[in-house]
Amino acid sequence: MNKKPNISIVTISYNSSKTIRDTIDSVLCQDYDNIEYIIIDGKSTDDTIEIVKSYGDKISYFISEEDDGLYDAMNKGIRAATGDVVGIINSDDLYYTNHVVSDVAEVFIFNDVDSVYGDLLYVDTVDTDSIRRYWKSGNFNIKKMRKGWTIPHPTFFVKKEIYNKFGLYSIRLKNASDYEMALRLLYKNKISVIY
Repeated sequence: MNKKPNISIVTISYNSSKTIRDTIDSVLCQDYDNIEYIIIDGKSTDDTIEIVKSYGDKISYFISEEDDGLYDAMNKGIRAATGDVVGIINSDDLYYTNHVVSDVAEVFIFNDVDSVYGDLLYVDTVDTDSIRRYWKSGNFNIKKMRKGWTIPHPTFFVKKEIYNKFGLYSIRLKNASDYEMALRLLYKNKISVIY
């Protein structure tokens, strides 16, 4: 890429008032300057909308409307994204450090690559310093993917042009579209990836 990429971060939410503030704070505290932050809400009925609105213009784009589920909301976020690279973080996830996005950007700057992913930590819902599981993703291996391995999608950052070329998440699949997307991009179309 050779230039500092604009990175769009998409958060999807629905009735996420208990967790979304931590998610937003973890995105806004990133030490990378070129972030566009998009939140797509499924017309929450709790305090989620008020919490998001309290951040004002720190959120680049926010919409709350009914959708056809998780993957439809992700697709809305990807469509709204104007960055060179898109990452998706769910409303109950958070970035563990304030340099996650700058680390991702660095990989794109110094490598001719279509996508980047990393490891994922599962933490206690109350004490986020307490790690419950460390998902060490490991290097991409097509043989592992044939056996069901996949990239943890909250760590998957993809060039926007890849979504434009190969399509968005399937809304026909209600709970495995992230796996189908990984298969479509990495296995079928063989986009480049760095772990």
